[in-house]
Amino acid sequence: MQAAPVRATALPIPSVSGALRAVESLLMRNGQRTARRNAWTAVLEDRRRAEDRRAAQHVLEAAATRSTSAT
Repeated sequence: MQAAPVRATALPIPSVSGALRAVESLLMRNGQRTARRNAWTAVLEDRRRAEDRRAAQHVLEAAATRSTSAT
């Protein structure tokens, strides 16, 4: 009786972010990881607020230009 042939299956290649998360989980404790993610979330929120401020300033400047040229 012959043994069944063994087929090699390709393992999926992990994404870069997945690989970084795996390394991060090995190197950091849960508390540090949570703190780092919270800090990154805060950075993204600050960027969003800054973009909102720029857009609001643009609208205010455009309104001021229209009101001074209308008088």
